[in-house]
Amino acid sequence: MSEAKTVCVAFTGASGMPYGLRLVECLLDAGCRVWLLYSQVAQIVARQEMDWQLPARAAEVEADLSARFAAAPGQLRVFGREEWFAPPASGSNPPDAMVVCPCTMATLAAIAAGLSQNLIERAADVVIKEGRKLVLVPRETPYSAIHLENMLKLARLGVCILPPNPGF
Repeated sequence: MSEAKTVCVAFTGASGMPYGLRLVECLLDAGCRVWLLYSQVAQIVARQEMDWQLPARAAEVEADLSARFAAAPGQLRVFGREEWFAPPASGSNPPDAMVVCPCTMATLAAIAAGLSQNLIERAADVVIKEGRKLVLVPRETPYSAIHLENMLKLARLGVCILPPNPGF
């Protein structure tokens, strides 16, 4: 039997928190290990879209989601924005894949520019440099020429740009 995949999931401040939360649930149900990162603005979006008070402390988020999704011990790990020594920040032990869902255009632009100003950007940078799969789920439309250029730059690096398009 193969070892469980590790997927790093990041919530940013874009609209679409239900997509990200459902992704975490499905990954846990599939037996994956999940490393969850979230931005400060994601806390606001969670409250507005889902009436979910996303705690500021990573340990509280981990306990809440582990209980909500019946995660096995250690299956879900949550890291704070400034945890620069967390596993997602290091190329020594990168995740198998990373999904930023939902993804703001600011985060997408920072990743395209190779910035690492917070743990989400650093983790994405690590995934790209280590040749792992990165999926970005941008929610802001319409796209400007700048947005499209940033998406093209990332697509040429092998990043999957996956705008959510519900089938209704």
